[in-house]
Amino acid sequence: MIERVDNKLKQEFKKWHQAFLVKGKTKYFCVGRNKTGTTSLKMAFEDLGFVVGDQREAELLTHQFYFAGNFEPIIKYCKTAQVFQDVPFSYPDTFKYLDAAYPGSKFILSIRNDAEQWYQSIVSFHTKHFGYGRTPSANDLRNSTYAKKGFMYNVVRVHGTTDNDPYNKEIMISHYNRYNQSVIDYFKDRPGDLLVVNLAEKGAYRRFVDFIGVQSPYPDFPWENRT
Repeated sequence: MIERVDNKLKQEFKKWHQAFLVKGKTKYFCVGRNKTGTTSLKMAFEDLGFVVGDQREAELLTHQFYFAGNFEPIIKYCKTAQVFQDVPFSYPDTFKYLDAAYPGSKFILSIRNDAEQWYQSIVSFHTKHFGYGRTPSANDLRNSTYAKKGFMYNVVRVHGTTDNDPYNKEIMISHYNRYNQSVIDYFKDRPGDLLVVNLAEKGAYRRFVDFIGVQSPYPDFPWENRT
């Protein structure tokens, strides 16, 4: 019991300390859909000394609040770091609430070569980790204990697919294209606040560091979870 309380106090102090370090600094929200290089963006920011938000905490907040349409706990969580990626930052409408809550923030929309490549990547990743070597069923996703039981079911449900066909290609590709366009349209009159980038393209890393306004000793993005 004492050890649990001690660990909780340490976690709370860490969050307070991080919030103090990043207070007044520009926030960067990586809003590309999952499997577009968001983990590599996270690592790139960390390599450059930025404080990145705790992904597991963000996942649990997503599970508890995003699907209820309650963005206040997510907005509050964003006080704890300077950079954020993955869910719920890659989900529809989150970027709008964060833009309103944190004026002056910058947004990075990572993309793949095309929607087909993104679709194959996400299905392959989920098959490997949640489907026991086959495309996961709705029950597989419901029973997955990643982050919290039911979390993965909601991750896939975001695309608008049904339980009978949770990875319906047409629906998922339509979702991917529609989501990306919604971000681009939102920032169409503010081009300096949005970077649209394919991490695999030549020169992408240079565009990234120019956008965030830093010098970097690295030639390219670090790669993680590449599929």
